[in-house]
Amino acid sequence: MTVFETWLDTLIEEKGIDLESRFEIEGASGTNSFDYAVIIETIKHTGKQEQAAIKNMLVMIDFRNGDICHYFRHLAQALAI
Repeated sequence: MTVFETWLDTLIEEKGIDLESRFEIEGASGTNSFDYAVIIETIKHTGKQEQAAIKNMLVMIDFRNGDICHYFRHLAQALAI
């Protein structure tokens, strides 16, 4: 497990995010249903530059007491078909 993956898993655990929790995103083909586990796994398989950008955004959101799940739903738009 990489340092980034460990950091992300720790963040998810600290925030108490249920990885099985589902949400819907509209895509070109209609409504797409995701759970947070899919988004987290996809993030873990991105390149180092993308991971750094995602980490920076998550740190900023967390620092401002924002909802990081909102950002995960935003990232899921790239996966919606």
